[in-house]
Amino acid sequence: MGVVDKLKVLVVDDTIVYRKIVTDVLTEIPEVEVVGTANNGKIALAKINSLKPDLVTLDIEMPEMNGIDVLSWIKKEHPEIGAIMVSTLTYEGGELTIKALELGAFDFISKPQGASMAENKKSIIDTLVPMIRAYSRRRDIRNILKGKPSDKITKSTSTPSPTTTTQVVSSKLDTVKQRLTRISRTMKPKSEIVAIGISTGGPNALAKMMPKLPVKINVPILIVQHMPPVFTQSLAKSLNTKCAINVREARDGEVLEPSVAYIAPGGKQMKIVASPDGKNRLIRITDDPPENSCKPSVDYLFRSISQYYLNRSTAVIMTGMGSDGFAGLKMMKQNGAFIIAQDELSCTVFGMPKEPIESGIVDVVASLDDIADEIVKTVKI
Repeated sequence: MGVVDKLKVLVVDDTIVYRKIVTDVLTEIPEVEVVGTANNGKIALAKINSLKPDLVTLDIEMPEMNGIDVLSWIKKEHPEIGAIMVSTLTYEGGELTIKALELGAFDFISKPQGASMAENKKSIIDTLVPMIRAYSRRRDIRNILKGKPSDKITKSTSTPSPTTTTQVVSSKLDTVKQRLTRISRTMKPKSEIVAIGISTGGPNALAKMMPKLPVKINVPILIVQHMPPVFTQSLAKSLNTKCAINVREARDGEVLEPSVAYIAPGGKQMKIVASPDGKNRLIRITDDPPENSCKPSVDYLFRSISQYYLNRSTAVIMTGMGSDGFAGLKMMKQNGAFIIAQDELSCTVFGMPKEPIESGIVDVVASLDDIADEIVKTVKI
């Protein structure tokens, strides 16, 4: 057996404490090799050129050249190199982090503020290790896809090969499924609400998808993006500048309005409840426990929508690690929801959509470019 290539990582942080913690955590991952460190952005550029890392952990706020500037340079000069941002839990740090994610950073971790080095290291292990492994899996999959021989059309006088026959049958099955989906759409009542669950790669995906939604979509859109406090407010603000519809961080007790997108606040849970008079649906923001280690949780939101919108909802499951949302999707499906999932190729991480697609509960699998159009088809405009 050949030796598996290790993931080469460069650690960039102007704070020696966090530089050491991140380096120590990465060194303990068997499939990772820390090839170097840098204490500012300018040094990072030189080391990236000489060390050719696969991934850079990049402090957002640094003197001389900040993480955003370094990331922009990486995307221009070395687009094959990934980046995980390291951010402070501040409003300014949140805005810069959202900008970095929209520029194409893989994900981010927050600098922990624990009382001891051991506590801070444990916090970074819990967030960074799964992220590194998800990035490594994505790199392996993309390398395999790049290494596949190109499909060439060849003339043949022989009978179709088994592979060709399989492709033909598969194509016919896809056509049948598309027809059934169209029939399902025409027979179903139009959706009166759209719910979106998303995680790793979310800010970038939402920044590409949401601006395609028309201003008169005429239904409320509720979004759970896995993020800690502060960052969801920055995400809502950024999306609001890009979209035709209004986008804001959800507030407890507000009445759902059409053509408004509500983002669940980081560190809280969001669900739908009936108003006291039963005529409206309200947003309820709670401090209920995490589900699937997530707060906000997609399952938590989807479950509530399944109870209040029978046969009149659309659920969208998009890029992200883990399986949060699958249990809620099953409940929504049982109650007549139309389900859209992002395809593997356009996902940053094909985690959250994978199980719903494989289970057969998804009505449409769509690329990121097509998700907005698929949503629009399910609602009455």
